[in-house]
Amino acid sequence: MASLAQRTSGLVQRRTEATRSAAADKEREPDGEEEDARRGEEDEDDKGDSKETRLTLMEEVLLLGLKDREGYTSFWNDCISSGLRGCMLIELALRGRLQLEACGMRRKSLLSRKVICKSDAPTGDMLLDEALKHIKETQPPETVQSWVELLSGETWSPFKLHYQLRNVRERLAKNLVEKGVLTTEKQNFLLFDMTTHPLTNSTIKQRLVKKVQDSVLEKWVNDPHRMDRRVLSLILLAHSSDVLENAFAPLQDEQYDLGMKRVQTLLELEPEKESAKPGANELMWAVVAAFTK
Repeated sequence: MASLAQRTSGLVQRRTEATRSAAADKEREPDGEEEDARRGEEDEDDKGDSKETRLTLMEEVLLLGLKDREGYTSFWNDCISSGLRGCMLIELALRGRLQLEACGMRRKSLLSRKVICKSDAPTGDMLLDEALKHIKETQPPETVQSWVELLSGETWSPFKLHYQLRNVRERLAKNLVEKGVLTTEKQNFLLFDMTTHPLTNSTIKQRLVKKVQDSVLEKWVNDPHRMDRRVLSLILLAHSSDVLENAFAPLQDEQYDLGMKRVQTLLELEPEKESAKPGANELMWAVVAAFTK
């Protein structure tokens, strides 16, 4: 009897220790969303680059839109301003700072759900931190579409003009100058002088263009959920910003047609359905919905 009691006691003790060990391991395991955020911070696509040349979504879209020699975006492009604000929201979402409110029992649509601040930890980027501060301090919360308009200054309310992020293109260009991608010059346009930022590091621009081209040609996977989120966001927001054409311009006719056809398949996706799939970033798809609706 004593021997049986000892064996039983030992079995209970081993089970208890195993349970505690499993619980400890579970606590040590990072939350799925936190792991995504960590990867978003560390994994910046161009793994061969130094930290100085890792670009945010906003910088990549601006770089695609800038004329290499002239150093400024097309005067006829009136889409890039709002597109850059959309990039900021996605960048903050991929870094684990923002999320959409829960859809609730009534299954609210993406565009009717509010943007919630998940973490106010600094990102190290002044523009992102400025946008994050606005979103955190605003009550009641606003939707993705409202934030794109507010951050762009496209509001009729004088009480909301303080949300506008000013000189975004100039500030992004200065970031790229600091990273050694662009340089700064002054150009005279008859009636006025303008600061321009011509390309100085063509390697980084070529790598960016190739990344966009490869994503819809050699590395095409025909499934948005198997694509890198940042690359998918870059393609869709570059299209919304009217700068994607610049990345496809060097292609031969057959490649160009194939690439644009595949981009069109991405544009025809239904964000509501895509956001409901496992592992999807809802806020990213909400931004896509705001630009493609």
